[in-house]
Amino acid sequence: MRYQGEEALGLVETLGLVPALKAADEMLKAANVELVSYENIGSTLVTVMIKGDVAAVRASVEAGVAVASEIGKVTAHNVMPRPIRAVGDIVSVHDIDL
Repeated sequence: MRYQGEEALGLVETLGLVPALKAADEMLKAANVELVSYENIGSTLVTVMIKGDVAAVRASVEAGVAVASEIGKVTAHNVMPRPIRAVGDIVSVHDIDL
């Protein structure tokens, strides 16, 4: 999914793929958000990115962090209410077609 910057952006970064997948699953179930992309940064760091309205993204990120922390390590998380459009070019490098 291409991110254009018109909605809030939520990010959860974990150490390892398993907690990232668990976070992504919970994030998509917790609120009305869409998966934008994921990034395997190396050194086993994986970032999951979602978009939606600000309240939904906040709830989604909180849920993802909570569940990923139960089975692994969360290294970072953030909610960006309305980032500039140029951020879309960065996070959409590995966009997912659903």
